[in-house]
Amino acid sequence: MTAEPPTIVVVDDAAEVRMLMKTRLRVSGMFHVVGEGADGAEAVELAREHRPALMLLDVSMPGVDGLEALPGVRQASPDTRVVLFSGFEEAGLAEQARALGASAFIEKSTPVDLLVERLLHVVGRTPTKAIGNGSAAGDQRVLDEHLERFREVFEEAAIGMATMTLAGRLVRVNRALTTLMQLPSADLVGRSYGDFVDGRQSALTQILDEVRHQSRDVVQLEHGVPHAADGRWVRATLAPVRDSRGRPLYLFLQVQDVTAERAALEELRRSEERFRLLVEAVEDYAIFMLDPTGHVVSWNAGAQRSKLYAADEIIGQHFRVFYPPELQEQRHPEHELEIALREGHYEEEGWRVRKDGGRFWASVLITAVHNAAGEHVGFAKVTRDTSERRRLEQEREEAVRALATANAELESLNRRLEQSAQDQSQFLAVTAHELRTPIGVLGGSAETLSRHWGDLTDEERSELFDAMASSTIRLRRLLADLLTASRLQASGLSMQTEPVRIDDVVADAVTAARSTYPDAELNVGGDTGVVVAGDRDRLAQALDNLLTNALLHGVPPVTVDVAATDSRVEIRVSDRGEGVTPAMQARLFDRFATGSSGGTGLGLFIVRELARAHGGEASYDPGPPDGSGRAFVISLPRRGREGP
Repeated sequence: MTAEPPTIVVVDDAAEVRMLMKTRLRVSGMFHVVGEGADGAEAVELAREHRPALMLLDVSMPGVDGLEALPGVRQASPDTRVVLFSGFEEAGLAEQARALGASAFIEKSTPVDLLVERLLHVVGRTPTKAIGNGSAAGDQRVLDEHLERFREVFEEAAIGMATMTLAGRLVRVNRALTTLMQLPSADLVGRSYGDFVDGRQSALTQILDEVRHQSRDVVQLEHGVPHAADGRWVRATLAPVRDSRGRPLYLFLQVQDVTAERAALEELRRSEERFRLLVEAVEDYAIFMLDPTGHVVSWNAGAQRSKLYAADEIIGQHFRVFYPPELQEQRHPEHELEIALREGHYEEEGWRVRKDGGRFWASVLITAVHNAAGEHVGFAKVTRDTSERRRLEQEREEAVRALATANAELESLNRRLEQSAQDQSQFLAVTAHELRTPIGVLGGSAETLSRHWGDLTDEERSELFDAMASSTIRLRRLLADLLTASRLQASGLSMQTEPVRIDDVVADAVTAARSTYPDAELNVGGDTGVVVAGDRDRLAQALDNLLTNALLHGVPPVTVDVAATDSRVEIRVSDRGEGVTPAMQARLFDRFATGSSGGTGLGLFIVRELARAHGGEASYDPGPPDGSGRAFVISLPRRGREGP
């Protein structure tokens, strides 16, 4: 009696591989295929359902791979012999499979006919007929497609390399990977790579799922190495190896040590963070970034403090909003960026505008920013509110100007004091000269009369008395001028203002002049009845000074002429003399101004000051070129007219 062929279940995620295995096992007549599955989970259920004598189990499958499913299969059907079927060549993997309960480890590179024989050997059977039908070579090509694409030796690679099942279990590793993980090969092969992904297991699970279902070609993950004492970090790059239909067969893993790179990046991050915190903490300077077109992309506390915009209000706006309207119309902000880009930076001081419309004086620096590749990425802008400094500078400048003005005034005062001292010295000298003559006449006449009265004739005595009277009048006039000048300088001159007829003033002055100079030729003419508001005695004193000046220094006859308009009255005093020289005219009415004819230099000064005290003015009219019309003029405001 012929024994029944042993039952077998084929589990492989590739449908064409399962089909090939089922067909070859059936036509061999040596096995009875009772089930097939696509992953480790189905393998466990098939073992529990059919309890086959043999299970051909693929290693690399999505979800639950062969190594992970093996213990479950053995538990569901303890009598089932499991043969792991893999395209990997790795002694450690075979040992791991046997440790998990596998009866054999067969590589997918094994010819199909030889595979049947090895399976029979596992269940203790021997072939009862020749196996093979001439199509083994073609069938083998199907299996070869699922062999490892990277079977070349990679032990000498400088970076860690490994092949993994689609579930993430390591099946082959190189020496560089063992060095990185600081574990021997035997402790790596057969274990899930998730065991070595410190703190990133969930991320690895998501990556494996994406590779299996979303056709991602390359995925990277950085993680710590739990067995490394130096806090090592690595970058794992996973790439699926696919069959001709694009389905993932297994994963190829590359692992690089990025500890130094991460340390450098972390230091750079900390440095950038420190710089960011520094920039954000600065309150005296507005520091912010602009994109290449001038729009704000960052904002610090100093910028908010000086410009009053919060970050969410200003980021994204063009920086031209900080400029007065007149500068915006001139495209000054854009011009600044053009210069900064061309020359590397731009500096200026000028007016800027806050959010509330207020203006402030600012010092501005704009710097063009380029990346490592030399590409222009924007501008750094630093603005400082210097309004207070500018105010202090303006106050300092004003103080300097005030000091210069004070110095100039002081120098002018010194000059005036020096001039006053000179004037006073000159005045004393002139006064002494003016006093000497009348005092000498008085003293000499009195002495002559006292000693020689009996020797003098009546005519001589009369002449001496006349000389004494004339000298007395001269002394009185000099004393009056000195007193008036002193009061005018001290603003202490008192006046009794009342309506005054100019005719009366002229009559008083002419009478006084004739009493002093009996032989004087005096003529009076012009308008009559004209009235002004003033002090009759002071006006008479002013006119008396003009008449005395003309009688002493002019050529007779002396004429007093009154001319009136609706608003002004002019009293003109003239003679037939040559007049005043042009050089003397400029200072004619100054105090202590004297000409070649002598005098105290107070007479005309008193005339001008008395005229001004009445709201008028005193002047000298040189007349036309022919010499006619020369006159000293007192001009007064007119009040009206009285009488004929």
